[in-house]
Amino acid sequence: MKIDIPERKKLVLETRFPVRWGDMDAMGHVNNAVYFRYMETARIDWMVSVGCNPGPQGQGPVVVNAFCNFHRQFAYPDEVLLKLYVSDPGRTTFETWATMERAAEPGVVCAAGGATVIWVDFLLQKAATLPGWLRAVVE
Repeated sequence: MKIDIPERKKLVLETRFPVRWGDMDAMGHVNNAVYFRYMETARIDWMVSVGCNPGPQGQGPVVVNAFCNFHRQFAYPDEVLLKLYVSDPGRTTFETWATMERAAEPGVVCAAGGATVIWVDFLLQKAATLPGWLRAVVE
């Protein structure tokens, strides 16, 4: 299944990751699971930068689904330029999106993915309303 990234979204972070030798698999390219790690790292870095320090007390973000479309391969010694976007705040959720390019080839998307984030009350183990400050950041 291919999921397209929407046109309407808000750029919230640009970051770079060096491709490490150990990121590659036996086929000589970055393993698919590593792309999800890149997106996770960018998502957490952004959340921390806006004052949302994920932790198991109180309320916080949880990913409820994630996807990645692979277009071109990364391999050592590439450098990944990841752009993180947010959109569509709902009552309890918002969307995150990411594009990954070779830093040496800006504009050529090698992979694109995203995740739905839900705001959760960890003690009650159920969804909670997005805080107003977070909704304002995502809108």
